[in-house]
Amino acid sequence: MSIEFKLNGQSVRVKASEKDMPLLWFIRENAGLKGTKFGCGIGQCGACTVHMNGEAVRSCSITVAQVKDTNIRTIEGLAKQSGELHPVQQAWMQVDVPQCGYCQAGQIMAASAMLSKNPSPSDKDIDSQMTNICRCGTYVRIRQAIKIAADNLAKEVV
Repeated sequence: MSIEFKLNGQSVRVKASEKDMPLLWFIRENAGLKGTKFGCGIGQCGACTVHMNGEAVRSCSITVAQVKDTNIRTIEGLAKQSGELHPVQQAWMQVDVPQCGYCQAGQIMAASAMLSKNPSPSDKDIDSQMTNICRCGTYVRIRQAIKIAADNLAKEVV
């Protein structure tokens, strides 16, 4: 018996014997996608954030068995099929958000999931919903990039 789910739009089958493996390790080691980072290992820092059916989740705290029949998207799958970057990725580059960059994939995944539910967040919304940790303290630039991405997403809809 195996566990099946979609990873960045591609069907994946995992042996049942690997059902207790954290999703983070499957993504990094089995799928070879290195954008999702290991940070704390207890779901606190957010460096491992991915989307599960559109929701931002901490992949270090979810097992492969828990993602059965779901859609998982990592930072590698966030850009459009054409290769055009997601508006959040574009805004991150425009603002030059990263300092060390380690947490940024998780930050981008959290921000894009937040904007899909709240396309026009206030500063208070961003502060309460962006719970990922940045050791370098780039929170001001993160907020600025989220606002730019929200504006750009609004322009795409119009």
